[in-house]
Amino acid sequence: MDILLFLQALVLAIALVLALGPQLIPFLHKLKFGQSIREVGPSTHLKKAGTPTMGGILFVPAIMLPTIFLTSIDKNVILVMLLFLGHFILGFLDDYIKVVLKRNLGLKAKEKILGQLLIAMIFGYFVDQKPLWIPLLNLYWDMGVLYYPFVFLVIIGTTNAVNLTDGLDGLLAGTTLPVALAYFIIAYSLVDTNLAIIAISLLGACLAFLKFNSYPAKVFMGDTGSLAIGGVIAGLALVTNTTLLLIILGGIYVIEALSVIAQVTSFKLTGQRILKMSPIHHHFELIGWREIKVVRVFVFLNIFFALLGVAIFWISRC
Repeated sequence: MDILLFLQALVLAIALVLALGPQLIPFLHKLKFGQSIREVGPSTHLKKAGTPTMGGILFVPAIMLPTIFLTSIDKNVILVMLLFLGHFILGFLDDYIKVVLKRNLGLKAKEKILGQLLIAMIFGYFVDQKPLWIPLLNLYWDMGVLYYPFVFLVIIGTTNAVNLTDGLDGLLAGTTLPVALAYFIIAYSLVDTNLAIIAISLLGACLAFLKFNSYPAKVFMGDTGSLAIGGVIAGLALVTNTTLLLIILGGIYVIEALSVIAQVTSFKLTGQRILKMSPIHHHFELIGWREIKVVRVFVFLNIFFALLGVAIFWISRC
C-alpha cells in the first residue's frame, strides 16, 4: 500500500511541474521577470540575460499537493512544510526585488538572515528536541540549550549552501535528485511514510523541472526555488535526526559553500584568490569546462555522496 502512495506522490509531483511549466514560463516572460546577469560572472552567462526566473514557484504545488492529499499530516510534516514555505516566501521576496524593483542583489544580507532567523525561531519553538545522533558511532548527545542555536545553524547553513549551488543550468535540480532519493530511503527505513512522501515529491519535482531548466535553460528557479529546496532538505534532516549525515549526503552543497568561504578568507588574509571564481562551479567553467560537463560531474559526485551517506546510515543502525 505504501508503494502505491509513493508512486502516486512521484507521478503527481512530476505531472504538476510538467503541466504547469508551459503555462508559467510564458507568463513570467509576459511580466518581464527576466534574470539579470552580473558582469563579474563568466562571460558565457551574459547570453542568459532575460531568461525568466522565479520558476521555483512550480515546486509549491508539486510538493504541497502530494503532502496535503497523500500524507496523514502530523507535526513533522507541518514543521518541514514550515521551512519549505517560509523559505519559498523569503526567496520570492528576494527575486521580486531583483526582477521587479531592479535591485540586482535582492534582499540585503541582514534582511535575509533576519528572515531565516525568524523561520528558524518558529521551527525551534515547535520542534521536539532530540539528542543529536552521531553516525557510525551510533551515539546520541543531549545538547540541552545548545540544540536551539544548532537548529538555526543547520537551517541557515543548509539553505544558503543549497542556494549557492544554483548557478548553472540544471545544477541544483540535478544534484538534489540523489539527496531527495536518499531521504526517501532514510524516511522509509524509519517507517515514516509521511516524510518519505515529501522526499519523493521533491525528487519528482526536481526531475520534471529539469525539462525546463537543463541547458539551455528555458527558466531559472531563482531564490524562490533554491531557498525552498534548502528548507525542505533542512527540515528532513532535522526531523529525521540526520543533520550530521547531511554533510555527506549533500556533499556538493558543502563543497560549494566551503569554496566561497575559502575564497573570501584567502582574499581577506592574503589578497590572493585561490579559485578563479567562486562558487567552485564557476571556477571549472573559467578553466575551460563546458557548463554541461560541470553539471554532469557535480551530479555524479553527489550521487556518490548520497550513496555513501545511505550506506553510513544503514551501517550505523545495524
